[in-house]
Amino acid sequence: METLIAILLSTIVVSLVSFVGIITLFKKKFLNKFLRIIVGFAAGSMAGAAFLVLLPEAIETSSSQSVFIFLLLGVVAFFVLENFLHWYHCHKGNCKVHRFTYLNLIGDGLHNFIDGMVIAASYLVSIPLGIVTTIAVMFHEIPQEIGDFGILIYGGFSKRKALFYNFLSALTAVVGAMFAYFFKFGISNYYALLVAFAAGNFIYMAMADLVPELHKEEKIKKSAIQLLIFLLGVLLIWFISITFTGG
Repeated sequence: METLIAILLSTIVVSLVSFVGIITLFKKKFLNKFLRIIVGFAAGSMAGAAFLVLLPEAIETSSSQSVFIFLLLGVVAFFVLENFLHWYHCHKGNCKVHRFTYLNLIGDGLHNFIDGMVIAASYLVSIPLGIVTTIAVMFHEIPQEIGDFGILIYGGFSKRKALFYNFLSALTAVVGAMFAYFFKFGISNYYALLVAFAAGNFIYMAMADLVPELHKEEKIKKSAIQLLIFLLGVLLIWFISITFTGG
């Protein structure tokens, strides 16, 4: 019961992050500064979670060959998801705007469903692993949800409707978590592989989505600050892992 409560609370908190899109109503200068900090921190925390927590845990409880196969599958899965669902583009202005926004919601919902499964699988391995995974997912979701909110507004949604539908899409994380939890006996032998799959997701999102955004900064001083923020993200995950697991 304790594990189920932890899973529910974690996925609900991650879903509530969808409301961060309201920050786009603030001044653009403040928003840009906020995003630079969050993107750097999210990249560091996801990379730290993948290499310092998820992969070591998966290798410890499964054969190394299977772990690295599922690590690669995690990278490929999110490459496919991002290219064919989440980042569907309208070319030459000929597509219907609402088709774009709803497809974005579907892609994001699938993404969140997988996040929920990953969080649940991590908690089913251990509570500390679940906490670290939730933190990494949460920091990644902040810049993503801001972007998703902007897409919905651009697609013609009102601010209230955009927040509502974005939250509904985010709630698929809870559905994914409950699916993983209640079918845990059917997938109990695959927890380590799901954790490796999650590590692949995290590595792809950190290196393919977030780090390239940091490279857009041309000023050395600001780049150095971004590097420090990235390292802080890594250190936070490392600190949490040794605090809760002792290793």
